[in-house]
Amino acid sequence: MPSQPAIAMETGFRAYLAEVRQKALADGVTAATLDRVLPSISYNERVVRLDRAQPEGPSDAPIPNFAPYKARHVDTSRITRGRAKYTELRPLLGKIEAETGVPEEMMIAIYGHETNYGTVTGNYNAPEALASLAYEGRRRALFEAELIAVLKMIDRGVPQYAITGSWAGALGKPQFLPSVYLRLARDGDGDGYADIWKSEVDAMTSIANYFVNAGWRRGEEWGFAVNVPAALDRRAIQSRMTAPRCPRVFARHSQWKTIAEWRQLGVVPQRGYWPKDTMLATLIEPDGQGQTGYLLGGNYRVILDYNCSNFYALSVGLLADEVRN
Repeated sequence: MPSQPAIAMETGFRAYLAEVRQKALADGVTAATLDRVLPSISYNERVVRLDRAQPEGPSDAPIPNFAPYKARHVDTSRITRGRAKYTELRPLLGKIEAETGVPEEMMIAIYGHETNYGTVTGNYNAPEALASLAYEGRRRALFEAELIAVLKMIDRGVPQYAITGSWAGALGKPQFLPSVYLRLARDGDGDGYADIWKSEVDAMTSIANYFVNAGWRRGEEWGFAVNVPAALDRRAIQSRMTAPRCPRVFARHSQWKTIAEWRQLGVVPQRGYWPKDTMLATLIEPDGQGQTGYLLGGNYRVILDYNCSNFYALSVGLLADEVRN
């Protein structure tokens, strides 16, 4: 028999879904779709636990070092498979890069980091996962909007297999949230359907379109590893801005300075050469002073737009570099 707390939780969840139904109807989702989908889902406590266990830790906990995360996500297997996939898709990727300016290896890095090149796309029911996260309440505005978006996808005929994804409701090879799919997914092969689940052409085209929409700058690097002098006055370069989005993530970035200014401060690139002097970059030292730091350009912010985590964005950039080399 379900416990009293479980019964109370499910009762509250059902009442919340009734509220969502009214909002979705007002947003154009048909009653037939809502009556088919909403009664079939239940509160999923597991997705809520997963949401609370993000890689950079809870918002009130110290941020761990980046190195262990990097070792798991920029590993030999992912690099090797990425290079093979890069070689396989080069004609397609070259065409997309020429049209969008998004580097071939960056598309592959997103693909590899999100779903291990399409092999791990998740097996959670997206409406159920999103409804559970919305009901939990910490980020209700985000997840409720995504729940209504996935209901719109279902309403428009997206097949059943396409609404199974990650615990956070992300879908397909590029792990787009439903609202992102509706807004930015693109048909790359001309069959009239942006199939980010089964078509690598559509998936890579959609990833590039996302980056363009987020402001990717053609021909500019995302960032690079540096050695930072111990004598650098970190307090003097500390950012005094508070980001409206992901403040905990952006708080780790220094002030913006030109590459020429970073050189004058004694920062040295580990690869032995610099990008152009006028490029603006911020500094992050994700493993603390005395360890590898990174100078991050404007395109790094585009990767953060895809997933607002320094660990994620650094790993994507580093994987892209390894795939290209």
